[in-house]
Amino acid sequence: MTEKRIGIISTGSYLPKEEVGNEEVAARAGVTAEWIERKTQIVSRRYAAPDEATSDLAVHAANRALEQAGLTADRIDYLIVSTSTGDFPQPPTSYLVQDALGAYAAACFDINVVCSGFVYALELARSLVEGRPDCHVLVIGADLYSRILDFGDRRTAVLFADGAGAAVVGPVAEPYGIIGIDLVSRGDAHDLIRVEAGGSRNPASARTLAEGGHYFRMNGRGVRDFVTEQVPPALAVLAERVGVGLDEVDHFVPHQANGVMLGEVVELAGLTRATTHRTLQKYGNVGSASVPVALDEANRSGALAAGDLVLLAGFGGGMSIGASLLRWGVAA
Repeated sequence: MTEKRIGIISTGSYLPKEEVGNEEVAARAGVTAEWIERKTQIVSRRYAAPDEATSDLAVHAANRALEQAGLTADRIDYLIVSTSTGDFPQPPTSYLVQDALGAYAAACFDINVVCSGFVYALELARSLVEGRPDCHVLVIGADLYSRILDFGDRRTAVLFADGAGAAVVGPVAEPYGIIGIDLVSRGDAHDLIRVEAGGSRNPASARTLAEGGHYFRMNGRGVRDFVTEQVPPALAVLAERVGVGLDEVDHFVPHQANGVMLGEVVELAGLTRATTHRTLQKYGNVGSASVPVALDEANRSGALAAGDLVLLAGFGGGMSIGASLLRWGVAA
């Protein structure tokens, strides 16, 4: 009998059709297209259509992951949606996804850990499968930032966009699957990334609308300092705990925050041997969808071989870090 572990069985992603280049974004943000590319390495991004919401993007990505896994929606036992831009304050976006998929056998819930959310959800999925070794968990990271951007704010408008990525988590054969996951939360830095209005502390009103309190805001310098100072040590802690050197990693799949910053993280973490998978040039920063979108592109391109060591790393608002090391291979 083949020994089973827990891992990623399949992946899927969806990016909206509308492609928005730097020239258009630059004109509104008061910068140049050259400035955007030089500062971020982003060339274009995708924005959702007016009739698309976060759940719509999530459903497309989920269907592609289910199709690759050879599973129908009724085979999903748990459905987790990681998003900070849900369709509504209530109900949870995962319930809208469940309804659209017809995944009525699944228990559903949302999490909001901003750009680290997919890795946090992956840890939740792993714990659920440990409790029920025959179950399958559909994990989706989806964000639609174009609806909450101040397009005159160059700190955010040039970076963020819309997309969704998904993975089915379940039993895989030895020696494949998740080796370890580490999660880091730093609430003392909560003010670096925020939407100030619309919650119970500062509810929506004519005043909050007039003051732009519902826009996404970010302290770019503070975020960069946090990422470059905190992410490399967090990756090293995970690697040491599971007994794997970062110089053994074959593929690095990070949150697609900023291309220049990613280059710094790779150098500081000692990941220069690994192939770093980047999608930000064409998709921008799609929040919680960044890691699963990049993973899906790497998977479907054939870049990931059975037995490869793959390091996933999310980091962002909260502030938070989520890192997962896995040995690629989906054969059960």
